[in-house]
Parts: sequence; structure tokens; C-alpha cells
Amino acid sequence: MAGVSKSTVSRVINGEKYVSERSRQAVHRAIALLGYSPNHAARTLAGSKANAIALVVSEQGSRVLTDPFFAGVLRGVHAELAGRHVQLLLMMNQPSDGAGQVAYLTGGHVDGALVVSLHGEDPLPRTLHETGLPIVVGGRPLAGGSFPFVDSDNFNGALEAVRHLISLGREKIATIAGPADMAVGMDRLSGWRCGLAEHGLAVKLVVHSDFTPEAGALAMERLLHIAPDLDAVFVAADIMALGAMMVLQARGYQIPDDVAVVGFDDSVVAATAVPPLTTVRQDVEQFGRTMTWRLLAELAGEEKLPLSILLPTSLVRRASA
Repeated sequence: MAGVSKSTVSRVINGEKYVSERSRQAVHRAIALLGYSPNHAARTLAGSKANAIALVVSEQGSRVLTDPFFAGVLRGVHAELAGRHVQLLLMMNQPSDGAGQVAYLTGGHVDGALVVSLHGEDPLPRTLHETGLPIVVGGRPLAGGSFPFVDSDNFNGALEAVRHLISLGREKIATIAGPADMAVGMDRLSGWRCGLAEHGLAVKLVVHSDFTPEAGALAMERLLHIAPDLDAVFVAADIMALGAMMVLQARGYQIPDDVAVVGFDDSVVAATAVPPLTTVRQDVEQFGRTMTWRLLAELAGEEKLPLSILLPTSLVRRASA
């Protein structure tokens, strides 16, 4: 981009003498155009690497460290990096420090980034993409964009869950949906709606929630207040389903005789729930591995890579439905 040799770039960045003023100005113009720190500019123009990637999670650290979804993704990323001599940097994306995080990520510390758990029209992936930093997003971005992403088939997973509940004779099927500002929440909600609509059942018992047991419990309380005679509930995450099941049992409902419950994820909590939770399985470790593979392939210069990758889901039948 500067139109000079790598050695000239290195001499300019390091402040050495014996560089023509014309070459010096060309290098500084390229640095300004790239918008990077000198550290990153030197690496970019001189062609060297950091041999590290970042996993950026747009959630509070307390949730990242307790939610089994993120643990599974991290295991997958780590497994794909094994033996590649590439370091992993874990970052929590805080909106209040967006500029600082962009500066760090584009400052030569990493060669690319995996961005997970986006909310709304989070500008981070678009901003990073526009700087030229290779990225892969985990989950379909609500705001769209031309950057690559990996996702699970949330729509069809939810649709299969509802069809299963209907096959059990359930007709008043509620849902505890995920956050309305996340594609994962909206796609699972769409699958629930489609499953009910194709059988002519009412599509109205919806409460949005966050992916925590406490939020699932509060949402279940609201649903029982609205429709105490509901006979099934599809919960958009296993961890929310735990809270919902606790409320049902505390209120005297038998699971699944009175209310059948289906979750989503097949996380470690599903098999140990009481009763064991019927759920939609997404392979979160494969999710992490696939994101990492896609990023490393781009960094290696591979061509004709897919822009989006959709991973299959499957229903795991247990005692709750």
C-alpha cells in the first residue's frame, strides 16, 4: 500500500535514518489510511504476524464464566487451535469501551477475532471488518453485513421442538423466548411460531427473557399468571428451563403430566435436571471449532470460503416431554 519495500517500512517505523523523505511520507500516509497504531501498521505493512487470535464475547464476565454455552464454545476454539502455535486472547466486549477495544484489536496484538453473542446492531464486527482485521461472528448478526458467520439452525431446532410437543397432544404451548435484540432469540421464536401456525394453534403465549435461570423463573411466573392452564412450554435455553421448572414444581405442576417442558442447547444441565430435560441439541464445541477453522483458513489465504455456515440441531428426548 505504501509502495515501498518491507525493510523501508521497518526503518521508518523504528525511526532510523537513511530513508528518503518521499518514502517516509508514503509510509506515514499508509499508516494514517489504515488507521492502526504504529505497532499494527508495522506488522501489516511488513507482513509479520502476532500468532494470536481474540475471542470477543459481548456479555458481562459473570455470565460468560457461568453459562455452559460459553464454556463449550471456548473448548471448541481451544481444540481447533491445538498444535497450531496460535495463542488465544479472551475479551469481554463492553459498549462503554468500544473504541478502546477496537484500538487494541487492531493494534497488532491479534491477527483476527471471533465475535460472539452480539446484541442488536452492535457496531463492533462492522468496525473491525472495515479496518481489514479478519473476523468471524458467532451467530447470525441482526444488523447484517458482509462478514462471515457461523450459526446453529435455531429456527428448525425450535420448530422440531414444537412439533414434538404437538405429537404428545399438547395444544396450549407457551414459550420463554430469548432476548429480542439477539438473532438467536428471534430465530428460535420464529420456529416456535411456525410450528404452532402449521397446526392452527394460538400463537400468543410469549414472554421474552434473558439467558439465566433467574430470568427463566420470572418468565414462567408471568406465563402462569397469563395462562395457568397451559400444558407445555418451549424454553429457548436449558439454563432458563431450569428456572422455569423450579417455578412449575413449586406451584404444584407435575412435569410432564401437567406441563411438558422442552429446552434448547443440550448443555450439561439438561441431563441432570429433575426430571431430565428434553431439549434441542446444538453442538457448541463444534460451533467454536468451526468459527476458529473459518478464521484460520482466511488467515492462511484460502479462497472460496463460505460466507455463512449453518450447523444442524437435533431433538434429544428425555423425561420432561
